[in-house]
Amino acid sequence: MKPSRTSLEAEILRQVTARGRGKTICPSDVARALGDDWRDLMPEVRAVAAELAARGALRITQGGQSVDALTARGPIRLGLP
Repeated sequence: MKPSRTSLEAEILRQVTARGRGKTICPSDVARALGDDWRDLMPEVRAVAAELAARGALRITQGGQSVDALTARGPIRLGLP
């Protein structure tokens, strides 16, 4: 069963908070925590991360620079703002 957007949001925030300020997580960490078919969850994790970033609750980076999770190509990192 596919996790809800609320579950994805809660897991993202739980993991970045546990990791702490100045540290980041990989979106795949969230997907792996919520499902066996974690690769299928990746687009949804990115979409929810983008929503959190738009609300100022999350920082999304690539190579240390802030990026949009929906348009960035390649690996991104999620962290506290």
